Amino acid sequence: MISNQIYKRIFRISALYDLLVSWPFATPVTLTLVWEYAMSSLHRELGFGELPVLGVYAVLFANFFGTVVVIWSIVRLVSDDPRLGIHDGIARLAFSTWMIVALFSGATPLIWFFLVPEITFGVLQLTGLTKSLNRAWQA
Repeated sequence: MISNQIYKRIFRISALYDLLVSWPFATPVTLTLVWEYAMSSLHRELGFGELPVLGVYAVLFANFFGTVVVIWSIVRLVSDDPRLGIHDGIARLAFSTWMIVALFSGATPLIWFFLVPEITFGVLQLTGLTKSLNRAWQA
């Protein structure tokens, strides 16, 4: 079982990670820049070929995702309440499931760069759920 101090550090690092990774998806301009220059270049360099052009609906839903995750990251950082880590851990495992579905459906292997931290933070943050349940049973 991890200590409260370590759990709080994991919780904050995961919120900062989300903020850094998600903010480019929050606006059409930043998404276009990241998609066309950073992700497409990396995709080609790794030998995966060309990424598809983003359509209007892909941009819309990416912007929804980016905005929600940025706000959720800020809430976690400002409130500094590690109990939110349990909810975040559950959400991360759901997100991981959808990424795995996308990978099996032929999505770019670049998703692994998002999937590995997602699963890692999800599992680490859900250790807080185990700790909370243990406290509840002892009360």
